[in-house]
Parts: sequence; C-alpha cells; structure tokens
Amino acid sequence: MARKNGPWTIKKTTAKYKSPWVEIDEDDVIRPDGKPGIFSTVKMKPGVSILPIDDDGFVYLTEEFHYAIGQDSIEVVSGAIDRNEKPLNAAKRELREELGIEAMEWIALGLVNPFTTVINSPAHLFIAKKLRFKKSSQEGTENIKQVKVRLDDAIKMVMENKITHGPSCVLILKARYILKT
Repeated sequence: MARKNGPWTIKKTTAKYKSPWVEIDEDDVIRPDGKPGIFSTVKMKPGVSILPIDDDGFVYLTEEFHYAIGQDSIEVVSGAIDRNEKPLNAAKRELREELGIEAMEWIALGLVNPFTTVINSPAHLFIAKKLRFKKSSQEGTENIKQVKVRLDDAIKMVMENKITHGPSCVLILKARYILKT
C-alpha cells in the first residue's frame, strides 16, 4: 500500500542492506513532480555527542583514526544509543567509556540531523560539567587520544577546519552561545 512522505509517495520499500549499525533501503516513489523514481536512504542508529567542560574552561575532545574517512579526526565524544537506552544514559556511558570521565551536571542542547538528504542519523547533543576523571574502557575498535583545549581554542579549531565532524562543530558552537548567555 502506498504511503506519503511529505510531497513524495512511497509505493514500495526494499531493504538492500542491514548491519547492526546501518540500514539501506530503496524506495519506489512518485516524486513531487508526479513522475516515478527511486530514492535510496541510509538509516544509522541514533547517537549522542558530548562536550565535557571542566571548572577552568577546558574541554576534552577525542582524536582517533576513523576508517571511513581514512584519517585522524578531532571530535567531541560521540557514540550510538543502544536499543531501549535513553539519550542521556548513552551520553554518560560514552563519556565514561571513551575518556573515563563522569559528570555531575548535564545540559541537553537538543538534536542535530547532520545529513538530511539521504542519511537519517540524528545526534543528541550534551554539555557535561562538574567532571570526575577515572580510567576509560574503550572498545576494541577504538584507539582514542584525549585532547584538552580551552573552549575558545576548540571554536578556533572548528573555524579553521581542524574539527570537521558535523555534530562536533554544532555542539562546540552551541556551547559557546549557551555558556555566554
């Protein structure tokens, strides 16, 4: 049975690929101009991105090789939300696993959809404050280095394209705005 998706009509969806992290679907559609077509979408698990900020104004970022882009990337702490897990609980888990940090204060900064054309990959954004440092418990696929910089330096890194991860850029810039007001 056909269903509407905004101005598009989806006649049929065919699952093309599925893994624990990614699903690719191909839709037979009627485009907004009335002509038939095909539209493919990628669905990723929803995620969280966290910017820990200490009492002295330093932020703690990650530097890690990312397979898909074939290079190191400096980013905020980020990870997937597990099935039936609340975004805040996922944020706490990811911060503890990746950098060994626990936070006593959390500020939710909403949601960002970094890719809106063909990829559905929402990320919930958080600032973490009142930090306690412990030992990290990184996964076997992770080799994360901690990067400690002042928030203003992180903003400069965004503006100079030294930080290019979409949710990281949005979170760092939102944090500056929120913390100045």
